[in-house]
Amino acid sequence: MNRRTFLKTSGLGCAALALNKIPAFAADLADQKKRVGLIGTGWYGKVDLLRLIQIAPIEVVSLCDVDKRLLAEAAEIVAERQLSKKKPRTYGDYREMLKEKDLDLVLIATPDHWHALPMIAAAQSGADIYVQKPIGVDVVECQAMVAAARKHGRVVQVGTQRRSTPHLFEAQELIKEGRLGRIGLVETYCYGRRGISNPPDQPPPENLDYEMWTGPAPMRPFNSGVHPRSWRNYMEYGNGTIGDMGIHMVDMVRWMLNLGAPQRISSTGGNYFHKEGKPNIPDMQTATFDYGDLQVTWEHRHFGAQPDPKYWWGANFYGEKATLKASVFGFDFVPLDGGTAIHREWNDANAKYPVDSDKYPEDKAEKGIEYHVAPAIREHMKDLLQCTASRGRARADINEGSISTSMCVLANLSLQLKRSFAWDETKGRVVGDEEANQLLARPYRSPWRHPTPETV
Repeated sequence: MNRRTFLKTSGLGCAALALNKIPAFAADLADQKKRVGLIGTGWYGKVDLLRLIQIAPIEVVSLCDVDKRLLAEAAEIVAERQLSKKKPRTYGDYREMLKEKDLDLVLIATPDHWHALPMIAAAQSGADIYVQKPIGVDVVECQAMVAAARKHGRVVQVGTQRRSTPHLFEAQELIKEGRLGRIGLVETYCYGRRGISNPPDQPPPENLDYEMWTGPAPMRPFNSGVHPRSWRNYMEYGNGTIGDMGIHMVDMVRWMLNLGAPQRISSTGGNYFHKEGKPNIPDMQTATFDYGDLQVTWEHRHFGAQPDPKYWWGANFYGEKATLKASVFGFDFVPLDGGTAIHREWNDANAKYPVDSDKYPEDKAEKGIEYHVAPAIREHMKDLLQCTASRGRARADINEGSISTSMCVLANLSLQLKRSFAWDETKGRVVGDEEANQLLARPYRSPWRHPTPETV
């Protein structure tokens, strides 16, 4: 398979042929003077938005957040970084922002429990969308988001930027070229450590609208471990480590191997070593996604030694000819016959697809940035912009995000019900298990109403 055929058939998205060939404000992005809004101005909201500002002459006209302090800080940063130097309008309610119907592109980087409703509303308003992963907290949310994108003809890119990570394009090519041979097992994993956290309950700070922050999720007493960022430790707002870290690796494997949804899902685990703390997500979990002649597994553990400190978060592909270990930081290809091994760092000077970090020295001083991820986010944004022009499907289209998110949600349901089950992706149902099907949609707190594919 030659390079041109590979790029056409491997699902790389609208910007595949231009990977790392597009300088900032290149001719094919120069007309992307889109009016942009951001919902969720905390950590990754700013990281995503500032990468977009770097690669196209967009105008950020609206920002929304329920935290006035984060909102004001973001407005100052955007005014400093965007070309016009104008300060965006600010909102505390995404509905008021979208009511203007003057945005071409909306970025959503809220906590997970607040992804579905703003994304659907943005699609209804006529905007194209970049929504952070996982796209929802339950399966029906995911299905409704796909339905909204299709019904309203919107381009949606999901923030699973492993699909736009330069060194992983090279790793994927090794698979496409047959260098691993037949692959029978892929292990995905995360071995990040976590301590016991017991922050005291307290009144929410005056800058935070905690009622709106909680939204459709169950109302919990506020503590400093909930906002900002640490909400990931609570199942009320997400799907634990598999829904936070696992989706990146599961989605990466699906992309690299061109996989759809698994046939069967099983999971075990629990919160065994940190139960004295307030966080309630599993501190260890194992899941198996059965594809028939291929098994994809997930494992996380927040205690004990890391099997390979270099690959504490990643995926191991086991083929009949070679093993491939891949992560956000690099990859290692090791042939079993003693052939030439390949090692790549994320910023390897010898890489087939070099990163663009040297073009953006401002990255080094940016607060909160994951410097090694910034090139991938820029590539992801370029793909999104090119797809908004062509009206093609983005590299991490909403349906791909739905499959990967749902896999993580279903693994948690398997853990909760203590049994495995078969999954029918076409029907969007668990086969022969009505108890499991009743759990595909979480209850919403009043007055918020759970979306369905029929109501968007």
